[in-house]
Amino acid sequence: MANGNLDQNHPQNKKDRLTVDHLLKTQSDPNERELVELARLIIRYRNFPGARDIQRDLKVALDSWKLTEEELYTKTRVIHGAGMVYRRTATGEEQDWT
Repeated sequence: MANGNLDQNHPQNKKDRLTVDHLLKTQSDPNERELVELARLIIRYRNFPGARDIQRDLKVALDSWKLTEEELYTKTRVIHGAGMVYRRTATGEEQDWT
């Protein structure tokens, strides 16, 4: 409550934390899945009023890969344009954009 605002908990926080922790361990040369996961999570948490730790760690991962957001999005547009990055799971789920 630093400036009178109450930070919210994101409903996907627990699941996303696991993904972010994995991304932080990827020091260099991320694979396609890691690139699209980083882009997806940056978009998900952009302007979200909370999850400051996740927002900070996404920036750390981006910086450690020596990419700007625009460079990341350029790479992921090519990846998505080439085919499905997200494979269908046993439950039939293809993507996690919620």
